[in-house]
Amino acid sequence: MLAFLARDAEALARFLVLSGLEIEDLRSRAADPELLGAVADFLLADDALLTTFAEEEALAPATIHAVRRALPGAAAEY
Repeated sequence: MLAFLARDAEALARFLVLSGLEIEDLRSRAADPELLGAVADFLLADDALLTTFAEEEALAPATIHAVRRALPGAAAEY
């Protein structure tokens, strides 16, 4: 998910602004489950971005919801 986000400059910029993170934070925390949860939340909040990611990865959107539930900090709606 993070690699997908990194390839989309506009989406990455929005994520950084919304999360308050810097690009260096992403590099140093790339394997951090909490960061990955935040990335999943970001994808799930944007239907167009979610659809693009799911299509590129040949995944059903429900799979991304399941991944989000497995990561720390998941809200009950996932």
